[in-house]
Amino acid sequence: MADSMSEMLRQDMQCEGLLECFHNLKGIDRDVFRLLNETNKPLTVDDIANEIDRERSTAYRSVQRLMQAGFIQKEQVNYDHGGYYHVYLPRDADEIAQEMQRMLNDWYAQMGQLIGEFSGKYGNKLEASTVE
Repeated sequence: MADSMSEMLRQDMQCEGLLECFHNLKGIDRDVFRLLNETNKPLTVDDIANEIDRERSTAYRSVQRLMQAGFIQKEQVNYDHGGYYHVYLPRDADEIAQEMQRMLNDWYAQMGQLIGEFSGKYGNKLEASTVE
């Protein structure tokens, strides 16, 4: 991941990179998200761990990060004779994209305000020092 905006703009980023860029997720999270989107059925944490060839605890942490970021959702499946288990599936991609667009718009507005403050704070000093 790039350390600065100028570095980020020079990178050849793919759409899955948004997971890392917007939510500071890891490469494994991108793999889990891709897996959940490519399978046509909800998966358990054990299924995910087997598919990505990682320990169950590693898969679980990735699932938790993706859920916290709002990229996947959890559903409860009940057994007929009591008990239950959880499965995970991706959220609607269009909804996620709209949320990222709102986040980007908020960030853009905040950066615009900070640039204005920077100009107000330092712009006048530069003009005053060149006049003297």
